[in-house]
Amino acid sequence: MKTRLATLTLAASLLSLPALADSKVTFKDPSGDDNGPGTYKYPTDTVYKKGSFDLTEFTAEKKGNKIDFTASLGANMEDPWRMGKGFATQMVFIFIDTDGKEGSGHTEGLPGLNIQFAPANGWEKVVILSPQEPARVKKEVETKAASLKGDIIVPARTKGAGRKISGTVDDPTLQGDPTQWLYQVVVQSNEGFPAGSDLMTRKVNEYEGQHRFGGGNDGECDPHVLDLLAGSGKGEESEKKAQHDMLKYECAEDGSAKTKATLTMVRQSK
Repeated sequence: MKTRLATLTLAASLLSLPALADSKVTFKDPSGDDNGPGTYKYPTDTVYKKGSFDLTEFTAEKKGNKIDFTASLGANMEDPWRMGKGFATQMVFIFIDTDGKEGSGHTEGLPGLNIQFAPANGWEKVVILSPQEPARVKKEVETKAASLKGDIIVPARTKGAGRKISGTVDDPTLQGDPTQWLYQVVVQSNEGFPAGSDLMTRKVNEYEGQHRFGGGNDGECDPHVLDLLAGSGKGEESEKKAQHDMLKYECAEDGSAKTKATLTMVRQSK
């Protein structure tokens, strides 16, 4: 009798506890700003469809111990290179500032992006959504970003469907409430034959080519970023200028960066 009473009491107390709520954060980005600092142009090959790199929305949603990350773009996903993931030309980097503390985290970007982060917005983790097989991406990370590999997360599975690219992270090193984190979402292009030390990113040159973006510089001073979050992440028109300002850069005579594009994070409005 005592055992039954104890069981009923425990059950009643558990029912009285609030349910563990899943948490979700959503950011918007204006359409038509997939031009980096304002000058970039798409490659000339027809696989690069208009709007393919135009970020329009980003969500991070926690479901139990897993977090779903989804980037919405301005064109339907296609797989012209038969990657088998529902998309092929895009690659998305999700930088996360989990503590919001100045002087904490990494301020350097990943190889091939040619960006840095403001000291107050260092990142603790970055999630890569790529159509390449995870093993290939991890091998590239080992070779080209070994010092950062502990903070680079490659989901076991990514997929493209409709206008969305998504991946689910089940990683013990990324725990907490996504609504309390700061984010920067960088849209790039998947490059199967990357140059030099680039982490599978596509070059931006002075003039666009079949598989090269144009409107930048032939050196390594320009940010290799097509679109990102800016301002308050609400999708307002003013965020286009905020993006262009954030991606401003200056080149030295030898093509190196005299002034590197410096990114800040976006926080969910309360």
